[in-house]
Amino acid sequence: MKLYHHPLSGHSHRARLFVSLLGLPHELVELDLKAGAHKTPEFLKLNPFGQVPLLDDGGVIVADSNAILVYLAKKAGRADWLPEDPGGAAAVQRWLSVAAGEVAYGPAAARLITVFGATYNADEVIARAHVLLKRLESQLDEHDWLVGERPTVADIAIYSYVARAPEGNVDLQDYPSVNAFLRRVEDLPGFVSFVRTPVGLAA
Repeated sequence: MKLYHHPLSGHSHRARLFVSLLGLPHELVELDLKAGAHKTPEFLKLNPFGQVPLLDDGGVIVADSNAILVYLAKKAGRADWLPEDPGGAAAVQRWLSVAAGEVAYGPAAARLITVFGATYNADEVIARAHVLLKRLESQLDEHDWLVGERPTVADIAIYSYVARAPEGNVDLQDYPSVNAFLRRVEDLPGFVSFVRTPVGLAA
């Protein structure tokens, strides 16, 4: 399978991290976003949205990072990562929605300002990030993982942009349970790190 990605994309990192944690053979194809490689006619045939990551599994095309997490878990038959029971499946989906919503418009958006020069209102997106972090802290105060007693795709979806939140001037020092959670993810066999960028509080 081929995974089209960009090393500075947290969405790409989610997919790259999970395929590595599963130990699935794959080829990484880095797209030069600055050169517009994701907007070429060839790539747009694969993903009309012109976004990374994108998974090509022998002609089965899966776009969207969270969809890729679900596909990979199902392909590998790993119900430990993606529960089959209604309650567990719904709980995971809730956090995938958080990853696509509160994470995207909070810590991810804050990092887009410093790493890619996005024109979001910094105070607004940093404030959103802290609202999310307080909710995560509360959840992780009493649980090692977001759903159940072991890691799931929910944790992978949340990890990347929260881990690099300081690059967007979002301070993590007041969130000990969140920081402990990040270390647990990083201790998983097969973990691959998300590239660090010396910007924001990480400068």
